[in-house]
Amino acid sequence: MQIKSILTQDRTRAKWNSTSKKKLLEQLSYLFAQYCEGIDADELFTNLVEREKLGSTGIGEGIAIPHCRCNTGGETLGACITLDDPIDFDSADSRPVDLLFAMLVPENAEAEHLETLANVAEAMQKAELVKHLREASSDEQLFQLITQQTSH
Repeated sequence: MQIKSILTQDRTRAKWNSTSKKKLLEQLSYLFAQYCEGIDADELFTNLVEREKLGSTGIGEGIAIPHCRCNTGGETLGACITLDDPIDFDSADSRPVDLLFAMLVPENAEAEHLETLANVAEAMQKAELVKHLREASSDEQLFQLITQQTSH
C-alpha cells in the first residue's frame, strides 16, 4: 500500500509545536479523531502510549513511525508531521525526533500492516526526501512532497 493512499492533507502538519513525546501522541490522537470518522481520541492515545511501552517507534536519524492497531473502519490511516523543535522519543540512537509518520491500522490487518509499515520505513530512509520533508514550510508543501516522492 502506497503512502498516498493512506494520507490526506488534513492529516499533514509542517512545523508543529510539541513539548514531549506524550504530548505529541496526544496531539496526534486528536488530529486523527478530528478528521477520521469513528476514531476516539482518548482510546487512540491509550493505544499509542501502550504501543510505545513495547519499544520506541523512533527509528533513528530524527525519525519516528508511531503506529498501533485500532478500530479504523477497515482502513489504514496515516499522518505526516514535522516539528519546529525536535523532541526526545527514546530512539535507539538517542537523537531527538523532528519527522514523524504515524499509522493506524485495522485491528485484524496483519500482512497489510507490515507491508505499509515497511513502505513507510523505506521512504524514510531516502536522505534526499527526508531533507525536503524537513524543509517544508507549509502543510500543503509537506503533503505534496511526501505523496509525490513516494508514489513510484
